[in-house]
Amino acid sequence: MNGLRVVPTWRHGQERLYVCLMDGRNVAWYDREAARINLLSEDRRADVLEALGPFLTGPVTVGPPPVPTPAELARLSLHPDDDLAPNRPGEALLVALDRDPGPPHRLRPDPRRRALLAEQVVGEALDRLDGAGWHTLHSIPLPGGDRLHHLLIGPGGLFAVHALYARKQRVLLADPMVTLGRHEPYPLLRRVRAAADRASYALTAEVHPILALTAQATISAAAPPREVRVLQDTDLPSLARLGGVLKPADVEALHAMARDRNTWGRV
Repeated sequence: MNGLRVVPTWRHGQERLYVCLMDGRNVAWYDREAARINLLSEDRRADVLEALGPFLTGPVTVGPPPVPTPAELARLSLHPDDDLAPNRPGEALLVALDRDPGPPHRLRPDPRRRALLAEQVVGEALDRLDGAGWHTLHSIPLPGGDRLHHLLIGPGGLFAVHALYARKQRVLLADPMVTLGRHEPYPLLRRVRAAADRASYALTAEVHPILALTAQATISAAAPPREVRVLQDTDLPSLARLGGVLKPADVEALHAMARDRNTWGRV
């Protein structure tokens, strides 16, 4: 026996195996997803590898913990109330519906619930890009009561994504007006561009506007909208193929900046 014990834990949905002394002090931890053993002391390398032996399933990297990047240090210094990363898709609508669910019997569906469904569908599609080097933030509050539905940051740049519920409806685009089904037209494209401009100002980087339509909408347009990319929710995975704009370090730095609530207080 080498006086070490292995304690499994879960952090942010990921399993880590901590190697501890009998008095509870950590000497190493094993991150299975990264296939890395982080040693706090090189003196215990052989003992740590022996203790973790039954848990290793393939090649691993062994060494001291990596030095935090400036972006990671900025994230770690954030107060939990100022960190927007935990926001769920449609966070603001979820809170509003929880506070005021509306009358139990309505002649027409609550439009907030359709808007929430759109943000959830689009948000889930964007979250699936995370493994390709992208980050998504949801429901970013802006001064004046407005908000960004989603902000996508990755190798292909930054995108402010506005989700619109358009289930099997005809969507007519006549910049800046958008007509959804039989509803009255309204200048949604102007709002989508304005949100991207505010994000550009906050992050001092170019942010491209996207209008994301959910559930098999039929799109008609006399001419392509100025600057705004219009996509179906099923087309959002194609954004993962974009690249050549931001380096990984730039992506992390912008993500650290964007997740800080204070970044958005003056836009």
